[in-house]
Amino acid sequence: MLEIGERPWGKYYVLADELNYKLKRIEVNPGQKLSYQYHHKRQEQWTIIEGNAIVVLDDNEIELAYGESIFIPLGAKHRMMNLSDKPVVFIEVQTGTYFGEDDIVRIEDDYDRK
Repeated sequence: MLEIGERPWGKYYVLADELNYKLKRIEVNPGQKLSYQYHHKRQEQWTIIEGNAIVVLDDNEIELAYGESIFIPLGAKHRMMNLSDKPVVFIEVQTGTYFGEDDIVRIEDDYDRK
């Protein structure tokens, strides 16, 4: 494990951090959601590996279940929501030119982060 990040909604594990991609396992606790956000320097591909989730992509809600994936284009507003009573786990593949956490532009956040 390269890095483990604790967040109010759950945690993430960095599995690979290379020059041209970053790979994470992300766990979202029951009833929690990530901030509504976008990125200037990366796009993401999410694949659900446990549970059922709702993804908000540019104000559209999309339900995803085990094995289903969604592409988050560069600059697209997005959020993962776990409205169930069981954890949601997904794999995130980031591609682009920069993968730092400071490339998160939060539009809305339940935990008052900027």
